[in-house]
Amino acid sequence: MVATLPPMHPGEILREEFLIPLGLSAGRVAAAAGVPRTRIERIAKEEMGISADTAIRLAKVLSTTPEFWVNLQSRYDILTTRARLGSTLEDVKSLHAA
Repeated sequence: MVATLPPMHPGEILREEFLIPLGLSAGRVAAAAGVPRTRIERIAKEEMGISADTAIRLAKVLSTTPEFWVNLQSRYDILTTRARLGSTLEDVKSLHAA
């Protein structure tokens, strides 16, 4: 059996691919983005997700795109929700005619 890794939170990407390698603090990113420092800290600690507003701001500050951040968040949300729903999805019926 192949072990699967848990879904990657966008905060992990923010922390491991941007904050740490670029020597950026949450406070510095927050100030540049015009958001509270605690928002960036909570995202980097994987305590909260990334909203469209934050995605747009992070994209500008970190020279990425809003879609990069929104897609990371969307993928995380889908994977974690699917895992949480588990076998209850078997009870959901398709309305598409076969």
